[in-house]
Amino acid sequence: MGRAFNFSAGPAVMPEAVLQQAASEMLDWHGSGMSVMEMSHRGKEFISIYEQAEADLRELLAVPAHFKILFMQGGGLAENAIVPLNLSQGGAMDFVLTGSWSQKSLKEAGKFGTARVAATAQADGFTTLPAPATWQIGADSRYVHICSNETIHGVEFHQLPDLKALGCDAPLVVDFSSHVASRPVDWSRVGLAFGGAQKNLGPAGLTLVIVREDLMGHALPHCPSAFDYKLVADNQSMYNTPPTYSIYIAGLVFQWLKKNGGIAAMEQRNIAKAQLLYDFLDSSSLFENRVAKDCRSRMNVPFFLRDESRNDAFLAGAKAANLLQLKGHKSVGGMRASIYNAMPIEGVQALVAYMREFEKTQA
Repeated sequence: MGRAFNFSAGPAVMPEAVLQQAASEMLDWHGSGMSVMEMSHRGKEFISIYEQAEADLRELLAVPAHFKILFMQGGGLAENAIVPLNLSQGGAMDFVLTGSWSQKSLKEAGKFGTARVAATAQADGFTTLPAPATWQIGADSRYVHICSNETIHGVEFHQLPDLKALGCDAPLVVDFSSHVASRPVDWSRVGLAFGGAQKNLGPAGLTLVIVREDLMGHALPHCPSAFDYKLVADNQSMYNTPPTYSIYIAGLVFQWLKKNGGIAAMEQRNIAKAQLLYDFLDSSSLFENRVAKDCRSRMNVPFFLRDESRNDAFLAGAKAANLLQLKGHKSVGGMRASIYNAMPIEGVQALVAYMREFEKTQA
């Protein structure tokens, strides 16, 4: 079959150059006589991998010095509990509901404090974003949570909200799992950002947390030690054994990003890929995207056949054309193309060409 174009939402496509380098280093990393999988996380070999990965990520995302970078485990779902364990102090938290993932965050946080809905786009089927000026944030809010890119519903904040401009002093917590490293981050508007690695940064198993230093040290008494951000930071993410191989692969991805122009260059490529696909969808009589144009995701593009009886034929033809994982999430149906950093524009061109041909034959 050969290498396919993999449109999976995650675990997702990886840069071929990274996979090739990892394969070449599998049995013997840099003359150490060991695979990275076999290394002690406290040995000098892995410490050098970790330190390089952290430095490269800080440079790529322009993370200010007063933010700590933590390499953790548990994915975004676990962070839905770990964030309130560290930041809520048992008080109130406000959530902006823009899709399935922010809904999950609200539900989980309610176990550790008062989780409130500041705004919701549910009435629109999560195809729009509620304007920040309409958000109802309590004066006692410990933090405001958003999912800046909803993987399932395909909506994205193209600009992070400025809470200070809304008269809110609470820190902004951002779940950026599915668009991290796809565009720059305005850290002046962020208190904490987290994301699973398995979409844009590397393989499943690694969770990235970037947290402002002043927000650490306030964990609830029953917060597990391994989830206490200050304890994790004080131990350079090695209070417990970290996901070593996932950190190594992520480090290779960071190097690949740097070689390919960094985040600014990646953003321009992502804009071009997304525009190519959305332009076709907007001109199609067979396919449609239902998300408002001002908040369409560049990473996850849900689309539907107007005649859903043709879904199976579409997916079978896509598989035959080496275009994989296009079936939409079970909760919304339809199709979804995830076009993360590692998806080359040739993959999107191949998808559009197939969709155009499918439309022609189905007319």
